[in-house]
Amino acid sequence: MKHIHAFGDDVLGEHDAVGVARAIAAGEFSAADAADAALARIDAVNPQLAAIAYDDRERARVRAQANGFAGVFAGVPSLIKNNTDFAGLPTKQGSAAVAERPAAAHEKFTEEFLGTGVNVLAASTLPPFGLSATTEFVDREPTRNPWDTDFSCGASSGGSAALVAAGAVPIAHANDGGGSIRIPAAACGLVGLKPTRGRTAPVPASAKSPVDLVVNGVVTRSVRDTAYFLADLERQRPVKGLDPVGLVEGPGTRRLRIALIVDPITGQPLDPDTARALTDTAELLTELGHQVEQVPLPVDPSYIRQFTDYWALLAFSFDHQGSTLTGRGFDRAALDPFTRGLSRRFARGFYRLPSSIIGLKRATAKLRRAFADYDVIASPTLAHTTPEIGYLDPAGDFDEIFDRLIRYVAFTPANNSSGTPAVSVPLATSSTGMPIGLHFSADLGDERTLLELAYELEAARPFARIQDA
Repeated sequence: MKHIHAFGDDVLGEHDAVGVARAIAAGEFSAADAADAALARIDAVNPQLAAIAYDDRERARVRAQANGFAGVFAGVPSLIKNNTDFAGLPTKQGSAAVAERPAAAHEKFTEEFLGTGVNVLAASTLPPFGLSATTEFVDREPTRNPWDTDFSCGASSGGSAALVAAGAVPIAHANDGGGSIRIPAAACGLVGLKPTRGRTAPVPASAKSPVDLVVNGVVTRSVRDTAYFLADLERQRPVKGLDPVGLVEGPGTRRLRIALIVDPITGQPLDPDTARALTDTAELLTELGHQVEQVPLPVDPSYIRQFTDYWALLAFSFDHQGSTLTGRGFDRAALDPFTRGLSRRFARGFYRLPSSIIGLKRATAKLRRAFADYDVIASPTLAHTTPEIGYLDPAGDFDEIFDRLIRYVAFTPANNSSGTPAVSVPLATSSTGMPIGLHFSADLGDERTLLELAYELEAARPFARIQDA
């Protein structure tokens, strides 16, 4: 066990991203100072965390010296997840099978992200193709959780979450196709908002799929940073068909009708620490004046098979169309065992895919009907506390690891297939001191309600800080 962080008395101090940007704008220190401090912090913790896929420090230093940043986070050091094209860096997708070829240009979301003013120092790690809920590999060291390096940091945005939690940078890119923003946020004690589908620039491959699961976003240490990020994206590109979020700067005054989900779709009970966290949160919500009512799951157990069929299709696509999806030089022989196992699972049940897609769309309608009676649905982010490294070993017995994953991530996928927004908020800790995330979702386009509630909960129960643990 090792508990590590990079917080200190340099220029970054304990600022969140808004705080760093305001200090740079006020002339307290420069973007170059911020970049140098963040790089020193990365160098201090990354040997233990293994959260950097590609370093881009020399170009980042040049950008910082030029100081041509504009946006709400002008000059703030950050990271890009290594499944998103950033010109000049290889987009390896976390897999040894993908050729190490620098991207020729930024993809659309990268341009939006840079439009907020961030200075990208490096690309962060993810498990192969983002298909797992832990950032572990068969060909290199796992990315570790800074709260306890014996434990998983979650996934698939694991590298970003580990370095934000450790204080190396205040904000980092993440994306989410089944919980990949919210899972590592929960594991590492961060705020992780999956926006409504379409709120941020789409992921090119996912947008062309029958069900677009993947949404870009960020992981942060404060609700404020997440709120300012969304508002600045909206400044750049208002989204047709969705209500504007605007800049949310604090709790709302409206008391909410909140549906409480206590039973995972898989049917297994919550572990004691997670159950206690959910009960405590329900009591807090009631004390704050919200109406909380325990309700049945808004989707049927058949959803498990429907989602996992579609999830397995993604692995099959990389297995059989890797060159088309990732470019020349793809080495199928270098695919990891978990991706291969998931691909084989799809091949055995490929005939179910049409009915599974129909089922996912029906589940969306059923989930959205719940918002006719409730403003927010609340649950744990994960069905049990963060596991140790090795529990979800990608080289382990596929059927056992697959079953463990399904049980672990029981609450998050429904928001991906439906496109609805959801946020993980670090409101609790386990009996061993590890963060526990609580999960709140709302109807399409209603990120404002989630942010207002998250602000209120953050004020009522300030998030545990790694530097105090």
